[in-house]
Amino acid sequence: MMLTRSVVVVIRFFRGELLLGSAEAVDGEPIVETAKRAGVDIPTNCTSGTCGTCLVRLKEGNVSYPEPLPPGLDAELVELDGILTCCMLPLGTCDIDIIPPL
Repeated sequence: MMLTRSVVVVIRFFRGELLLGSAEAVDGEPIVETAKRAGVDIPTNCTSGTCGTCLVRLKEGNVSYPEPLPPGLDAELVELDGILTCCMLPLGTCDIDIIPPL
């Protein structure tokens, strides 16, 4: 009998180089919810990717980008590692800088 190990996905939240907190991601849950459990406040407004209020920078790791990109995100912001935490899911352990790439 083989035991299956589930992969633990952890998201760490930074402001620049300062670690603000970390929490285990829950499958299917947007990054902003993980931030709340880590005690990190990321402002949101629309929760659908339209307004861009929750824009942050992905320092390390991968997230799922919706196709087409939501109105709050464009190709230039993606090139600068911008992600919208209200509607994007981690694809593994990630480091997030809450300072947006602007």
